[in-house]
This record gives sequence, C-alpha cells and structure tokens, in this order.
Amino acid sequence: MWILGVEAVGALSGFLTRQNVAIYAETITKPPLSPPGIVFPVIWAFLYLLMGIGAARIWLAHSSKARSEGLLFFFIQLTLNFFWSIIFFNLQRFSFAFLCLLAMWAAILYMICMFRKADRPAAWLQVPCLVWVTFAGYLNLGV
Repeated sequence: MWILGVEAVGALSGFLTRQNVAIYAETITKPPLSPPGIVFPVIWAFLYLLMGIGAARIWLAHSSKARSEGLLFFFIQLTLNFFWSIIFFNLQRFSFAFLCLLAMWAAILYMICMFRKADRPAAWLQVPCLVWVTFAGYLNLGV
C-alpha cells in the first residue's frame, strides 16, 4: 500500500511534467555531470520504492512522537518532491524550485532523524534519497 502510494505520486508528477521535461532536455544548458534523461525516472522509481518501504516500516512501528513526526515529514517531503517537478519543469522557475528543493532536503533530513528513533532500517532506506536530492540541488542550481 505504501509503496504503491508513493510510486503513484511519482508517476503522477512524471505524467504532469512529461512534455516540459522533453522541452527542457532539448533547450536548457545543463551543468557538468548531468546524467542522460533516462536515468531520472529509473532512479526516482527506485527511490520511491525505498521511501515506501521505509514509510511502511515506520507505520508498523510502535506509536511514538518520533513515529508521528517522521510520518508527518515523510508527507511534507513527498509533497515538496511532487511540486518541485512542476515548479522546475512546467513553470521553469528555477530559483523557486531550488528553494523548494532546499526545503525538501531539510524535510528529508529531519524525517531521517525521526525515522532513526522509531526504526533504524527505515531511516537508512531514506539516505539514498537525501544523497540524490543533494545531487539534484547541484543540477538545479547549475541551471
């Protein structure tokens, strides 16, 4: 359930931005180290899988403040993740997208801290997302 929900958020974001992603790929000068376009949906599908597994583990953990805050920040970062794509690709508001990405990065970091208190493996499952969002920040800033 968690995995499907998270993957659905990613799929909807991809669907809503698909035309503008193609335009971006053809018209925007990308910074060094930019991977080929096909890398992004593959990486994000994998990251959404890890996020969903981690969230499910937290959902099943004992009720606690860390569990509640972790899940709250899970939804905050997922919402920011969804809107970042729209802001970046559809609206091409690159500076605002970067600010959104910074907020997402902070939410992911706080979520990891809360997940760690409730279920350490769930926290570790979120680290690849934090690393990728850090790299995405470099790419976003480079545009």
